[in-house]
Amino acid sequence: MSVDRISEVIVEQVRLLIREAKLVPGDRLPSERSLCTQFGVSRVTVREALRVLEASGLVEIRVGARGGAFVTQPSSERVGKGLAELMTLASMTAGDVTEARMVFELGILPLVVERATEEDIADLRALVEQGLNALESGSYTMAMSAAFHVRVASAAHNPAIEMLVQTFHGPMLMSLQQAHVAAPLMGPRGAHEHFELVEAIEQRDIERARNIMTRHLQRTADRLADYPGLANLASEE
Repeated sequence: MSVDRISEVIVEQVRLLIREAKLVPGDRLPSERSLCTQFGVSRVTVREALRVLEASGLVEIRVGARGGAFVTQPSSERVGKGLAELMTLASMTAGDVTEARMVFELGILPLVVERATEEDIADLRALVEQGLNALESGSYTMAMSAAFHVRVASAAHNPAIEMLVQTFHGPMLMSLQQAHVAAPLMGPRGAHEHFELVEAIEQRDIERARNIMTRHLQRTADRLADYPGLANLASEE
């Protein structure tokens, strides 16, 4: 059996222990020597398994006298980066990303409009002001746009929704950056619509908020339909 195949067995064993809560965040895995003895494999195989576990965000490798492999809690940010990488390998198109955003972001708007607090509104206004100032100085980035949409979702005050949007942050940002190269003039228009959206949320006007967000994302879908050459790039605002 190859080194890769044997290391996969070790990885699956660790994953199973984590799923069954027999290993929890903070627990230290056995030493490399102990794992070698337990599985009857070489250190090369054990180190390959640990590398895969670390890349998956399941363990953290620490060096030093108190070092070793420690179980971690996979973060939304790490999952999001994984999804972004998947976009470069899978047949996920710009249309797919835009369609998913329309379903998700329009779907959560009623909750956002109903539950947004004064702190949420203040944070969103600060992000809008930052974006508009960046437009004037020519330093506006798609990361600012993605950050705004993530903050809007957090105003729904639903941990599951916030987790979902955090995990989708990587693909969304990657898509915006790719599309910005193809359509650099679309971002500024979207930034001004962010301002309009915050006003609608503050006024608890769900219909206006829905119309703004629909226009905000539909323009992307229409542009992708008009320019098939962008089909493999992810959405822009």
